Amino acid sequence: MKALLKLLAGPLALLFTLHAGGHELRPAYLQIEEQAPGNFAVSWRVPARGQLRLSLDVRFDDSVAALSAPAGGFANGFYTERWQIRHHRRLADTRIAIDGLQQTMTDALARIRWRDGREQLVRLMPENPAFEVDSRAGNGQVARTYFALGVEHILLGIDHLLFVLALVLLASGWRQLLGTITAFTLAHSITLAAAVLGLVSLPSAPVEAIIALSIVFVAGEILRKRRGQATLAIRRPWLVAFGFGLLHGLGFAGALADIGVPQHAIALSLALFNLGVEAGQLVFIAAICGLFALLRRLPPIQRWQWRSGRSAAVVVTWPVAYLVGGLAAWWLIDRTLAMVL
Repeated sequence: MKALLKLLAGPLALLFTLHAGGHELRPAYLQIEEQAPGNFAVSWRVPARGQLRLSLDVRFDDSVAALSAPAGGFANGFYTERWQIRHHRRLADTRIAIDGLQQTMTDALARIRWRDGREQLVRLMPENPAFEVDSRAGNGQVARTYFALGVEHILLGIDHLLFVLALVLLASGWRQLLGTITAFTLAHSITLAAAVLGLVSLPSAPVEAIIALSIVFVAGEILRKRRGQATLAIRRPWLVAFGFGLLHGLGFAGALADIGVPQHAIALSLALFNLGVEAGQLVFIAAICGLFALLRRLPPIQRWQWRSGRSAAVVVTWPVAYLVGGLAAWWLIDRTLAMVL
C-alpha cells in the first residue's frame, strides 16, 4: 500500500499546486467596435489576481492613430483598459499584436465588429501572438475558435474533470457509465444554453462552491460503495450526474461569459463550445477507462491488496476517492471563505 500511495503522491502534489478556483488559464480579451466610419472603441481585458495583472499589451501598426489615451482599472478578476482609435481604411489589413503573450501560458481572443454587422474573431496563442485584420472572415473561423476553447476549458478545468472522474468510479459497468455521462452532458448543456441566452443567472461564487461540494459528495458515495452500501446515488448515479450537472453547466457558462460570444453567431458559438467540452470530456473518460482496463490486466499484488485477491484496479479506487474528495473539500472551504470574507 505504501508503494501505491507513493505512486499517487506526484499527481496529488500537482493538483494541490493548482489554484483553488480550478480555472487558471483564462484568456485575455480584445474587443474593437466601430463607432463611426473609421473610428473604433477598444476594450482590452487581462486576467488579474488582486492588483496584479498579466503583462500583456495591445500593439497596433503605425497606420492606426490613437484618439485617446488608455484608461483602466481592476474589477472582477480582470484589468480592463479602454481607448479610442482611428484608421483611414477601417482597419483593413492592419496588423495587431499582443506584446508579452509569448512569455505566458494563456491565450487572447480578439474580436472586431464593424457598423455594417461584419465581425472577425481571432484566437491568439503564445506561438502566434499577432494577426492581420480580415474583414471578410466568416463563421468557419468562429466555429473553429469556440470548439477549441471548449476542449481547452474542460481539459484545464480541474474541478470538472475530477467530478467526471468520480462519476466514472461510481458507475458500475459500461451501461451505467454511459447513462451517467449522458445525464451529465444533457444537464450541463441545458444550463449552459439557458445562461448564455439570459434565461437563468446565478452569482459565480456560490456556483463554484457547490461544484466543489458535488465532488465531495460523489467521492463519499464511492467510499460507501466500497463498503458494500447501496444508496440511491450508488444505484442510480445518473440522478446525481444530472442534478449536479445543472450546476456544472453554470460554471461552463461563467467561463463562456468571460470569453464573450459574438452577437451575430450566438447559436453557433454556443453549440461549438459545448461540442468542444464534450469532445474533451470523452477524451478524458477514454483515458481513464483505458488506464483502469490496463490495471485490471495486472495480477493481484500483495502490497496493493485491500483484500486478498483484488487487483490493482480495484485497490486504487479508494485512495483516488480520498484524494479527489480531499482536494474538493479544500476547494469548498476556500470558496466558501472567499464568499464570507
